[in-house]
Order: sequence, then structure tokens, then C-alpha cells
Amino acid sequence: MNFRLKTSKVTGEKLAELQSTTSLTWNILSRIAVSLSLRDPSMPPLVENKSGVDIHRNAMTGENDYIYKALIRQHAQRNVLDEEYFPDLFNAHLERGIVLLDIEYRHAGNYEKLLNNLITMGN
Repeated sequence: MNFRLKTSKVTGEKLAELQSTTSLTWNILSRIAVSLSLRDPSMPPLVENKSGVDIHRNAMTGENDYIYKALIRQHAQRNVLDEEYFPDLFNAHLERGIVLLDIEYRHAGNYEKLLNNLITMGN
């Protein structure tokens, strides 16, 4: 069982940038990013370039790890082994989702509007 993932350099930089502009911690930003990625029914590509931030599984998913695994399994529409779920598929969704979150932030223009947009996105 793998307990660490390594992001791409770009994702690591985007996490740091979004953290400084929103004051949200990188783990909260990552969870939002994964959620945004899961909205897209296509499978994200696996991460090849892993020269970014090193993240521990417990810090990323916390006590809700089983929920994230179930969501990613449902998205993949198949049984996903633990070794595939984390770090591979989780990281793939993080990579795609952080791009989506960055786009949402730039579109919103500020933290408050970003939160409002994210809240109303599901409606």
C-alpha cells in the first residue's frame, strides 16, 4: 500500500499559488480539485512528470480516504485496487482538477466569488 504521491511540478506550483491567493490549505485545494475532476466522465491521463510536491495520503484524504476511493472506483466504473487508487488515479484526478480549479479561480477573480461559483456549480 502506497502512502505518498508526488505531483507534477506545474501542479505543485499551482497549489502554492492558489494557497497564497485563497488562504486555503493545499490539502483542501486538492480535495476540491479531485472533486472537480470527477465531474468529467472521461479518465484523466496518468501523471508521468512527478517533480513537484510530495504529499502523504493521510494528509490528502484524511478520515475520508474510503470515500475518495469509492468515488474514484465509481468514476472508473470498475474495481480499483488500492495500489492503483493511490497514488496513480488519485494523482491523475488531482492533476486534471487543479487545472480546472485554477481556471475557475481566474474566471471568478477572487476567493469569495470562487466559493460562490463552486457552491452553485452543482445546481
